[in-house]
Amino acid sequence: MQPSGVSRRRLLGAAGVGAIAAGAIGVGAGYAVGDKPVPVVPDKDALPVGFDGRHQAGIMTPAQDRLHFAAFDMTAAERDDLISLLKDWTTAARQMAQGNDIGDFGAVAGAPYSPPEDTGEAQGLPPSGLTITIGFGRSLFVDAKGAARFGLDGQLPERLIELPGFSGDRLDPAISNGDIAIQACANDPQVAVHAIRNLARIAFGRASVRYSQMGFGRTSSTSTAQVTPRNLFGFKDGTANIKAESEKDVEDFVWVQDGDGPAWMTGGSYLVSRKIDMRIETWDREPLNGQEAIIGRAKGSGGPLSGGDEFATIDFEAKDDAGQPRIDPKSHLRLAHPDVNNGAKLLRRGYNFVDGSNGLGQLSAGLFFIAYQRDPAKQFVQIQGSLAGLQNDLLNEYIVHVSSGLFACPPGVGPKGYWGEGLFA
Repeated sequence: MQPSGVSRRRLLGAAGVGAIAAGAIGVGAGYAVGDKPVPVVPDKDALPVGFDGRHQAGIMTPAQDRLHFAAFDMTAAERDDLISLLKDWTTAARQMAQGNDIGDFGAVAGAPYSPPEDTGEAQGLPPSGLTITIGFGRSLFVDAKGAARFGLDGQLPERLIELPGFSGDRLDPAISNGDIAIQACANDPQVAVHAIRNLARIAFGRASVRYSQMGFGRTSSTSTAQVTPRNLFGFKDGTANIKAESEKDVEDFVWVQDGDGPAWMTGGSYLVSRKIDMRIETWDREPLNGQEAIIGRAKGSGGPLSGGDEFATIDFEAKDDAGQPRIDPKSHLRLAHPDVNNGAKLLRRGYNFVDGSNGLGQLSAGLFFIAYQRDPAKQFVQIQGSLAGLQNDLLNEYIVHVSSGLFACPPGVGPKGYWGEGLFA
C-alpha cells in the first residue's frame, strides 16, 4: 500500500529536477560544466506554501498568477454530511498543497478497474505555490425563510450580511453567492484547475458547483516584494493595496479579532467576490488623457495626476494652470481612497479574466474582484457605496458588476484539524 498522498515527483523519473516536498525542496548535487559543479537553483514560483497555520493560506500569501474560484451549494441536508465533506476536503487540500496526488493511491497506483482517487492532470507538476482557501456563505447558516441549517443555530456572524444593491449593478443570481466558496490560487493554471476539479469530484452527492471562474494575471500585490500589475484597461492596479509587511493594517483591516463576532471566526476574514465586466472596446476608443482622468493616475508610471511616481503622496487639492483640480473629484482614485471612506481599506486579490467573445464579437472580459476584510459593512460596502453613489465614479461608464458574493473564511487549521471545525465544537 502506498503512503497517503502519492508524490507526483515519483513519476518524473531519473531525469527529474529534484523532489519538492511539503515546505522544502530537495536539491541534488546539480550538474557539471567542465569540472565545476553548478548547483540547481529551484524556481521559487514552483515551491509549496504551507497549508496549516493560524490563518488560512491564500489571504496574505503573496498573490499568485492564476486563479480558479468556485462556489458550491450543499445538496445533502444532514449536519454529518457537511462535517464529513469539510474533513474530506481538508485532507485533499493539504495533500495537493504539498504537491501530492490525493488519497492513498493517487491517479495511477490504484486498482485498474476502479476510478482513480486523483484526476491526474497535475502529475509531474510541482506545487506551484498552490493555496486553497474556503469561505462560508450566509445561505449555509440559514435558508431563505431564516431557519437554521445543519444545526448551526446561533453561529451566523453578524458581519456576514446580505450585501446591499448598488446603483448600476446587473447581478446574475446564477453566478452569485453560494453556500461555500473555494479559492484556488497557483502559479500554474493546471495546478489550480486540478485543485477545484478534485474537490468538486469529492463533493459528489453532498455538494455541487454553483458557478466557477478562471482568472489570470493578478491585479494586485499583497507583498512589497511584488511589482504592481496591470488590469485589462492597461493601468497599474492595487498600488495602495494592503501589504503583508504592513502589520498594523493587516490586523486592523484583514483579520477578525476577539470580540468581533462568534469565536469560531477569530483569526479569519470576510471575502467579497464581484465579477466585473469591462467594456473593453468602448474604453479602447477613449483618448489617453481621458483614460487618465477617469482613473486619476498616469497610465505609464502609475503616479497620481497630482504629480510624482507611483507611490507619491496624493494631493487632491492640486490645481492645473487653469485652476482646475488635477485629480477629478469623480475619478476612481479619489472615490476609492481611504480619505473619502472613513479610513476604510481592503486587501485586494483580484484577477483578470477573458471568457471568449460575446454575441457581438466583443471580448467578454474584465476583473474578478476579490477582497478580504475584517468588517464588510465598514469596508467594502462603504467603498463601493462611494463609487456607485451620487458622485458616480467616472469609471462606471465602462464597467458593470454582474455577480456578487460574501463569505466568512474561518481561521487556519492545525495538522490534524479541518476547515471550519470551530463551527461544530
